[in-house]
Amino acid sequence: MTLSGFDLQDRLFCVTGGAGLLGKVFCTAIAAAGGRVIVSDHDADRAQATAEAINAAHPGRAIARAMDITDETSVTALLSDLPREHGPIHGLVNNAYPRNARYGRKLEEVTYADFCENMALHAGGYFLTSQKFAAYLAATGGGSIVNLSSIYGVIAPRFEVYEGTPMTMPVEYAAIKAAVLHLTRYFAQYYRKAGVRVNAISPGGIFDNQPEPFVRAYGAQAGQKGMLDKEDLAGTLVYLLSDAARHMTGQNLIVDDGFTL
Repeated sequence: MTLSGFDLQDRLFCVTGGAGLLGKVFCTAIAAAGGRVIVSDHDADRAQATAEAINAAHPGRAIARAMDITDETSVTALLSDLPREHGPIHGLVNNAYPRNARYGRKLEEVTYADFCENMALHAGGYFLTSQKFAAYLAATGGGSIVNLSSIYGVIAPRFEVYEGTPMTMPVEYAAIKAAVLHLTRYFAQYYRKAGVRVNAISPGGIFDNQPEPFVRAYGAQAGQKGMLDKEDLAGTLVYLLSDAARHMTGQNLIVDDGFTL
């Protein structure tokens, strides 16, 4: 196999949370690799602005679409309407990060209602999009789904890196991202004979102007880089969507500069 296997060959992929921190990078990477991308976000204005920026560099490769991953009508409408105008969809990137206003509290402060709501929004949203897109892909010749999990879906939190900061590792996040990994395996097994590949990426910490004590403590447990830049995940995503990974399904790729070793 040659490196041409990494070309996305004008295929169309939907990225949820496409106007967010990682979403913009993923959408741009798909366009740069020769694919077309649906910039899907609950915020229609941000989705439009992101699509316009991508099209300025890669003309005609980005489409803006408002979609709420927790709303079945919203998800099914995209799958019903968009292919009629733009052709078949070839894959989904589950990247959105829905949460309620009280998300992120320390363990002792998390209420049962908030825990359940955040699980429903995030893990439930990934279930809904995976359910609808996998059925669509199976009916239209196959495709690829990539779910965004986390190192904290794989290992227990290292609470010491948060010491001296107002930050914590939310219990909802750990539970959600572990659930995402098993949803990945479940859907991969269910659809493996239908040509639908389902894989996950588990990133380490992404730098987003966190407090210096946290960045320093995190870096001490990683390799040469420490916290990742958002662009560091782009190649892994393109690989999983491309024919270079055509025989890979049910897998989780950890990209964390050695933090989990």
